[in-house]
Amino acid sequence: MKDKKGNFLIPRPDYQRKIEKFIGTPIIKAVTGLRRVGKSSLLRLIADGLVSQGVNSNRILFINMESLENEPFRSIKNLDTAVKEAQLKAGAKIFLFIDEVQEIDRWEKGVNSFLADDDADIFISGSNSSLLSGELSSLLSGRYVEFPVLPLTFSEYVSFRNKYGDDNKTLFFDFIRFGGMPGIHHLDFSEEAVHQYLAALIDSVILKDVVIRNNVRDVSLLERVIRYIADNSGNIFSARSVADYFKKERRSLGIETVYNYITYLETAFIINRVSRYDLKGKKQLETLEKYYMTDIGLRHALVGYREHDINLFLENIVYLELRKRGYMVEIGKLDELEIDFIASKENTRIYIQVAYLLSDDRTRDREFKPLRLVQDNFPKYVITMDELPASNTEGIIRMNILDFLASDEF
Repeated sequence: MKDKKGNFLIPRPDYQRKIEKFIGTPIIKAVTGLRRVGKSSLLRLIADGLVSQGVNSNRILFINMESLENEPFRSIKNLDTAVKEAQLKAGAKIFLFIDEVQEIDRWEKGVNSFLADDDADIFISGSNSSLLSGELSSLLSGRYVEFPVLPLTFSEYVSFRNKYGDDNKTLFFDFIRFGGMPGIHHLDFSEEAVHQYLAALIDSVILKDVVIRNNVRDVSLLERVIRYIADNSGNIFSARSVADYFKKERRSLGIETVYNYITYLETAFIINRVSRYDLKGKKQLETLEKYYMTDIGLRHALVGYREHDINLFLENIVYLELRKRGYMVEIGKLDELEIDFIASKENTRIYIQVAYLLSDDRTRDREFKPLRLVQDNFPKYVITMDELPASNTEGIIRMNILDFLASDEF
């Protein structure tokens, strides 16, 4: 399937199924995520799916607010007029798709009105997590469902690249190097082209969703903070440690400014905060979190690709996989030991350690020891790149990362 520009739309069946369950309900379908993560394509796939099921195309109004031709719709009055005209022309309730809805002034008032008047089945997308907070959350309480969209998982990546004949191991090394942003698959897939695309994406995201939205004055300092966080993703650090680092670099940066910058980056879906959980005290800790990039390719675009950081790359990939599968993810603290991930969903929990290779007894003991000390019966895994069959030792399952990413058991 292609879009209007002739680009192939990459199917995202898991997301599509979740959204399609709410078609025909008086619920706003809100798709959120980083710019260029595939939100527009996902909305287009939903719209095309409606047409293929027999819905007349004149009942579909698709407005992409990144297109200059839709500039008039920045006025909520013009949008209201367009919706009323489309409904009149169709002679029936329409399906309204608004891509990057935050670009419309007072959009939440208009959407609430369309919902109240039963004018349209509403689908929106946005690139800022504050989209569904504050006033809107109160205004539309109980009348919207959010669908966070992440970059391609490895399984999605494989389903698209398999047509080129590469085996999964080769594809995984490409995935580690390039990440899962859908747009890279429209390129010639050379390292240079992908790097240029991702670097440009970082610039546009910073410009549109961080600098302009938050009136950041010192853009170069913000860029240095982003690079610091990318370079230290997967490591514990604090706002104070960031400020101290810049002090050594002879750059003045207050702790409050660091907090603000981190919040801006989280809100734009560039980074993800992962809190620590004290397993003995049974409480979430409020300091010394970790941060993971929303896409590993963006990390490389910021700080370069370094093979000796592969353990951190694998952690980032596993973290995103767990998030995609609907888990709430935390870092486990057990006295002085750490468990990479505690992943919780509904009434279940899994514990995960991630390592590149269990190359010797010392490494093996380091990864297994924290899991041995966990006093419950939830599943425990050590995920590695060792090419060995899965094994179970003392109730701890060691599994190859490719098998983990392909498994439907989680």
